[in-house]
Amino acid sequence: MEMDKLLHATGFEWNDGNIDKNWIKHGVSPSECEQMFFNQPLVVAEDSVHSEAEERLFALGRTDDERLLFAVFTVRKDKIRIISARDMSSKERKVYKQYESD
Repeated sequence: MEMDKLLHATGFEWNDGNIDKNWIKHGVSPSECEQMFFNQPLVVAEDSVHSEAEERLFALGRTDDERLLFAVFTVRKDKIRIISARDMSSKERKVYKQYESD
């Protein structure tokens, strides 16, 4: 994915199928998902394993309340579309902590 698409995203897109899914499965609200994109550091990489029909990325980030989240998302047109979000695993937290000290 061109990072340009992410850098020029103008907002988020939620539909009925995914707006409540992360809350029900993982206790992550849509606003928490969005917050992580505005807090530093934000670690983004391609999710090549799940990029079949469209390009997917994953992000490691923090909410305004310091909750550490892992999210899978795509960028459609100029909108970020969250596919899944949950708390970071211990392995993901270790990776994220390396970026915090940079």
